[in-house]
Amino acid sequence: MLHFTRLRLAGFKSFVEPAELRIEPGLTGVVGPNGCGKSNLIEALRWVMGETSARQMRGGEMDDVIFGGSAGRPARSIAEVTVGLDNRSRAAPPHYDYDELEVVRRIERGAGSSYRLNGREVRARDVQLLFADAATGARSSGLVSQGRVGALIGARPADRRLLLEEAAGIAGLRSRRAEAESRLKAAEANLERLDDVLATLAEQLRLLQRQARQAARYRELSERIRALEARLLDLAWKTALAAIEAARAALRQGDQAVEAAAGAAAAARAAAAGAAAGLP
Repeated sequence: MLHFTRLRLAGFKSFVEPAELRIEPGLTGVVGPNGCGKSNLIEALRWVMGETSARQMRGGEMDDVIFGGSAGRPARSIAEVTVGLDNRSRAAPPHYDYDELEVVRRIERGAGSSYRLNGREVRARDVQLLFADAATGARSSGLVSQGRVGALIGARPADRRLLLEEAAGIAGLRSRRAEAESRLKAAEANLERLDDVLATLAEQLRLLQRQARQAARYRELSERIRALEARLLDLAWKTALAAIEAARAALRQGDQAVEAAAGAAAAARAAAAGAAAGLP
């Protein structure tokens, strides 16, 4: 299993200067008067293991874990806690194939927290699962604070079940199960939304098919109208051509009648001239 080897704090609550606590094999104890910061060490462990509640850290907001200043020291803007883990037994998940793991949580005032594991940026969820697989974590029953023993004795069956699951080392599986159930619920919600979208698309498809049929009918009627109009125009053109030919024929007949009348007039003038010449 994973073993804690060291805890390093810088700018966390009362630990304004960097301080490192070595956790040697066996029993390690911290002894001191009230107000020396013993509880801050436990809270630092909770915090670096992924605690997200400011109330659990005895603060109003998470930025309260940063050293707020004193009469002789200015406030800090950054806090950082590092915990070292012995992984020579390879109790960590397979993708953490290192003899020693170093988990770092860093917070900057007004900017939120960030996590690193052996120098690589990771999610808070990854850190929480790492410690859950090791049967510990920010809310672990192994972190016994004031009033915790009485709370465990009077715990409800559901809380005792969590304690037994943690002792059995399956807390990480429970966490993954909760995450899987959450994803499953999200997938089910997406499927319901997909059904609604499909129903909407089916209605739109029905309307589009109706419009497509109307458009096809309109196109068919338009083509028939254009064909009829073309036939009417062809008939009118042929009728106009026939009228033109009839007018030309009448014009030719008129020209012939004019020519005949002109010949008759010329003959009449010649006869009149001859008659006039024969008069005494």
